[in-house]
Amino acid sequence: MSGPSAVLLDMDGTLVDSESLWLAAEEDVMALLGARWTADDQAHCLGGPLERVAEYMAAKASQSRPAQAVGAMLLDHIEAYMRSEPLTWRPGADAFLRRCIALQLPTALVTASWARLVAALSDRIEIEFGGNPFSVVIAGDQVTNSKPHPEPYLSAAAGIGADPTACLAIEDSPTGVRSALDAGCVVIAVPHIAPVDHIVAGADHSAVVASLEGKDPHALWALATS
Repeated sequence: MSGPSAVLLDMDGTLVDSESLWLAAEEDVMALLGARWTADDQAHCLGGPLERVAEYMAAKASQSRPAQAVGAMLLDHIEAYMRSEPLTWRPGADAFLRRCIALQLPTALVTASWARLVAALSDRIEIEFGGNPFSVVIAGDQVTNSKPHPEPYLSAAAGIGADPTACLAIEDSPTGVRSALDAGCVVIAVPHIAPVDHIVAGADHSAVVASLEGKDPHALWALATS
């Protein structure tokens, strides 16, 4: 194939620079639970899913709280930040998405974030793009198995009507890269907070780039499949 049939994109840290908001929300919740949250903790939990992050936070907290309750607190705090703080794109991400649309490539948003958090950003994205740029949206609470399981990417490909092996996946986190690779996608990793080279190394049909600035989906496909 000379190029992808569809492009599947992660949200947090790949398209939108929301990891600073996640860090602030995690710090807020851990402070309420009498403990400190560090950048190392954030890197360990990068890419979710929410259940794994909440369990990690509950185990680290000084106060005894069920993981489900901690997860609910975290959702409330991150949603408040996403609705109040400016929408910030990762370098080149908005231009890359516009390029996919110009090439008439179907796009899917594939995120471990829950649907309510996607909704918190979708209005702003639609205003910037003059409509919803995604053919399919797969949120973390819309699948049985979230990342690093391959189900989210398999579901996105099925929703578009494409074979996963014909899809280009763009990811920033180790969790997301594993999910996309195990689904059989061609994967471009754009590391943000945590390194991904050790996952991509030796994997077929994958490559690492520093950013999406000036990138074209067909060129990235060629890079990963060469």
